Amino acid sequence: MKTFKIGLIRVLTTDDRELLNRHGKILQENFPFFEVESRCIPEQYTGVHSEETHLKAVPKVVDLAVEMEKEGKDGIIISCAGDPGLEEARQKLRIPVVGAGASTASIALGCSRRVGVLNLTEPTPEGMKQILGKHLVAEETVDARNTLELMTLEGMESAVRSSFKLKSSGAEVIALACTGMSTIGAAARIKERIGIHVIDPVLAEGMVMWSLLRF
Repeated sequence: MKTFKIGLIRVLTTDDRELLNRHGKILQENFPFFEVESRCIPEQYTGVHSEETHLKAVPKVVDLAVEMEKEGKDGIIISCAGDPGLEEARQKLRIPVVGAGASTASIALGCSRRVGVLNLTEPTPEGMKQILGKHLVAEETVDARNTLELMTLEGMESAVRSSFKLKSSGAEVIALACTGMSTIGAAARIKERIGIHVIDPVLAEGMVMWSLLRF
């Protein structure tokens, strides 16, 4: 089977190679036909967590996406649930460009018309809201300031409690709105505890990219 060269864009500036490559590692473990190269945008050391940081990230994401297309990538993944620069990059590139947020929301809708969104600290990303529309029945945040806190027992228990609230509010599927939740396997752990489907954002972006490249 053909191997596809994927350019994965992280919106958190880091020199930590292990941290940079976490999402790519997850993708390659689950999609062995992907050859993933991860790069981060510059001067965004706290990532994207507000409207201001989102706007700053957009041109950086687009520039990096254009550069990676010129280098021969078959597809670009913006591995952030906020999808900064997604539409702008799609307008400039000829290859597929997918974002974690749009992918997660779309797959969640394929599972149910009653979707709950679990956020880490910020409100549900606007792009996800637009896709889900009236089918977004509930939103909750986790009592953790970052993914490091989420990795603790207390952090995961908070995620489970918030997920129970989503289920109690009528959600039949939960969309995780933070790619950091993917690195700690939050989707599987939450599903085991509350008994409904949970959509992992990194796996979702991989599924959408695979669908675009395979057919």
